[in-house]
Amino acid sequence: MSRIGKKPVELPSGVTATVSGQTIEVKGPRGTRSFRATDDVTLALEDNTVVVSPRGTSKRARQQWGMSRTMVANLVTGVTQGFKKELEIQGVGYRAQVQGATLKLGLGLSHDVDYVWPRGVTVTAPKQTEIVVEGIDEQAVGQVAAEIRDWRKPEPYKGKGIRYKGELIFRKEGKKK
Repeated sequence: MSRIGKKPVELPSGVTATVSGQTIEVKGPRGTRSFRATDDVTLALEDNTVVVSPRGTSKRARQQWGMSRTMVANLVTGVTQGFKKELEIQGVGYRAQVQGATLKLGLGLSHDVDYVWPRGVTVTAPKQTEIVVEGIDEQAVGQVAAEIRDWRKPEPYKGKGIRYKGELIFRKEGKKK
């Protein structure tokens, strides 16, 4: 039995959910999100909670049970608080700035990198060495942060590059004479 799947998802005040078949739509102060569950689980709205239950004892039904419950919980978190990823830039001359809907990155390449992020995600640069990615869709926020990080991953010798805030980079010792 799934320990995660057994827990019902509480709907805080100001959040409404509607279930129609295998689709759940959650509306909150930050926007509207929806999720379509597989046929292996059942979505039900009871009182002020969403309950996810498996439709059988097959391995696939048990796998989808916990995953579907987590997806519904992420919808509720997204429309109430939103999701946020913070990136740090380390390296001499490395910088970031936002111009309109474009993130300009100076990463020691022969050219500046212009990154245009998708709708539904907000990117800000409070400092030249910090990037904040925010939105109501956890997958989209993580994808944008990963694409920005891919331009210059942190390297283990000097630690230069773009890293997640709080990420530990295992440092290596350089060549000895």
